[in-house]
Amino acid sequence: MSVLKIAIQKNGRLSDNSKKLLEECGIKFSNGISVLKTKAHNFPVEVLFLRDDDIPQYIEQQVADIGILGENMVFEKAKDVTIVEQLGFASCRLSLAIPKEESYTGPGYFMNRKIATSYPKLLNDFLKKHSITAEIEEISGSVEIAPGIGLADAICDIVSSGSTLLTNGLYEVETILKSQAVIIAYKNLSLEKQTILNSLLFRIRAVKNAKENKYILLNAPESAVNRICEILPGMKSPTILPLAEKGWCSLHSVVKEDEFWERINQLKEAGAEGILVIPIEKMIL
Repeated sequence: MSVLKIAIQKNGRLSDNSKKLLEECGIKFSNGISVLKTKAHNFPVEVLFLRDDDIPQYIEQQVADIGILGENMVFEKAKDVTIVEQLGFASCRLSLAIPKEESYTGPGYFMNRKIATSYPKLLNDFLKKHSITAEIEEISGSVEIAPGIGLADAICDIVSSGSTLLTNGLYEVETILKSQAVIIAYKNLSLEKQTILNSLLFRIRAVKNAKENKYILLNAPESAVNRICEILPGMKSPTILPLAEKGWCSLHSVVKEDEFWERINQLKEAGAEGILVIPIEKMIL
């Protein structure tokens, strides 16, 4: 039987989130400190723990079949792979930043300056787009310290909250790319491996849908049911059950996480009482 080889980052936040996602999909595997590959006990996958910047190449060369990593690294490496799913975590951006005492005048600021980065391709694409000539200083880590030690005039690096930039006396001036975790795949998977991937994607989407929605239960007078159904359309329509008290109903539905508080206020105004909100473990559409 075929086994799907999944490459994930061997350590760091993205590694933790990737392992958590697989576990939430019901896939059980062991992972010790020095383990670089492991097979799942209950699903036909093998997990490889690799450097994230190596994953696109390994997939292009079919050493691994699919991988979980940031879009920033996918586009920087520009290997012949396919993005098959956006995962919605590890959100960040690739940005240009300059010393806080400098005044930014637009992309032309970078003309004839030196920029330190771990993303030379994406930076070069940006410079070409804006017809800017600049020197790219490629370094592998601690990019934000480069201006402070005189190595570069500016940096191009991954930003999440921006606190690291502030700590090093820098501020963000241009966003080159917005990124999140994605699944990439070898372009010509066998039929058996594509079937396993489809099964995995089915589980992942169920987990994602559950995180994006809440299950809601409430009581309401029958006179308010029509208005509440307008507020809570549900996946098809709310479930409506009669209560022991005459003239009252219980409504069950699903509400999106980002609409939750607005909907709650609308429901209270419509006459809903005893509102319960419950997390959803899995959600199959």
